[in-house]
Amino acid sequence: MKALLVLLVLGAAIYVVIRLMQGGSGRTVRRRPPTGPPQRPVAPDDDPDFLRDLDRRRRREEDSS
Repeated sequence: MKALLVLLVLGAAIYVVIRLMQGGSGRTVRRRPPTGPPQRPVAPDDDPDFLRDLDRRRRREEDSS
């Protein structure tokens, strides 16, 4: 019986230490989703300048071949 009590206390202590190390307070914070379009492209293939440069490189390679 004492061993079970020791295991429960030890488990609770480990749980508390891990939660404190993670920085979680146990409460979830809800953030509002951003409004409007993103400020910059998410990926290179969404960037018009990148796509334009990619087309230029492709044309140069085709012309030199």
